[in-house]
Amino acid sequence: MRRLVLALLLLSLLPVASLDAKAQKQESPAVHPAPAFDEAANAALVAMRQRAGELGIGGAAVVAYFEGDSIQSWSSKMLVVGRMKDDPSATSKGANLLAIAYSKAAEMADTLKDSGSQVRPPMTGEVGWTGGVILRGKTGYVIAAFSGGKSEDDVKVSQAGVEVLKSRL
Repeated sequence: MRRLVLALLLLSLLPVASLDAKAQKQESPAVHPAPAFDEAANAALVAMRQRAGELGIGGAAVVAYFEGDSIQSWSSKMLVVGRMKDDPSATSKGANLLAIAYSKAAEMADTLKDSGSQVRPPMTGEVGWTGGVILRGKTGYVIAAFSGGKSEDDVKVSQAGVEVLKSRL
């Protein structure tokens, strides 16, 4: 009986918000996609790094997954493959390769088409460049985007990543 009273007393001291947050977390799978995402994302990023190495390029790789037919939330992961940016020079303002890769991913999340598909003009914040690939997975969409090489090489790197994601999600 003493243990029960002590347990009830301790429970009454826990913040209610903490319990509510835990309950919400468990009831909201759309906000927390498949638990296998981290493992799949890591494997996809390794495949992208390997493909970029084969092509002799570096840059930023991004993978993402969202459940359903339209995006409400996603999980994403990135990897720097040699370099994340090209520094400015006297003849170039430089390039944030990570920002470009995420821009490609964001365009795909909206259009559900590969980046640079030209199904509509690029919106502010998008670059409209090819290099990202999106595929329908078992329960949602998988996205891979790479920036750092020529567009056709970026696509090849992204294809390596998205195929791994699709096979696992």
